[in-house]
Amino acid sequence: MQKDVLPIVIKGVMPTANGCAIFLGNDDKTFVIYVDHFVGNALQVTLEGVKRDRPLTHDLIGHILTGLGAKLARVIINDVSEGTFFARLLLVMENELGKKIVEIDARPSDATVLAIQQQLPLLVTRKVFDSVEDMTEVLERVRAQQAAAAAASEDSDDDADSTDTDDDDEGDDADDNDEPGKS
Repeated sequence: MQKDVLPIVIKGVMPTANGCAIFLGNDDKTFVIYVDHFVGNALQVTLEGVKRDRPLTHDLIGHILTGLGAKLARVIINDVSEGTFFARLLLVMENELGKKIVEIDARPSDATVLAIQQQLPLLVTRKVFDSVEDMTEVLERVRAQQAAAAAASEDSDDDADSTDTDDDDEGDDADDNDEPGKS
C-alpha cells in the first residue's frame, strides 16, 4: 500500500439535527464527515447488513458495476476544503478488449457506502488525515452520554416495573368485574 494513503474504519454513525455524523479514523485519530439523513441511513443499513426489498441508489450502483463487469478497486478520501470532503473511486474493468481503469469523483459519503457494500477498505490521503481535527474525545464523550442515557432508561423501566403491583395475588375483585373496558 502506498505511504500517501492510510486505511481507516467507520467508528460510528450518529444522528445530528441536520443529518448524520460519520466518525472515521484509525487508532491514531478520528475525524467526522457530516452527511444528510438519507446517506446516513443508507450507511447504517449497509453496516447492519439489512436486506431491502427494493434497491436504493447505492445498491443500484453496485448492481450496475457488477452487470458491466466493472469492479470498485479503491475508495480514497483525497481532499478537504472548507469542511467539505472529496473522494475518488477507482474502477477497474477487464474483458476481451483489454483492461480499463477509471478514476471518478464521488462524495465521500456515497463512496463509503459503496466501499462497505463491496467489502473494500476505506482509505484517506495522509494530507487529509493530517489536516483534520482529532475528534476521538468527542466520539468517546458522545458514546458515554449515550450509554448513560441508556442506563438511565433501563433504570426508569426497572423502577416502573418495581412500582407495578399485581393485586391479583392478593384476592382483589378486579378480575370479577364484567364491565368491558374497566378493571
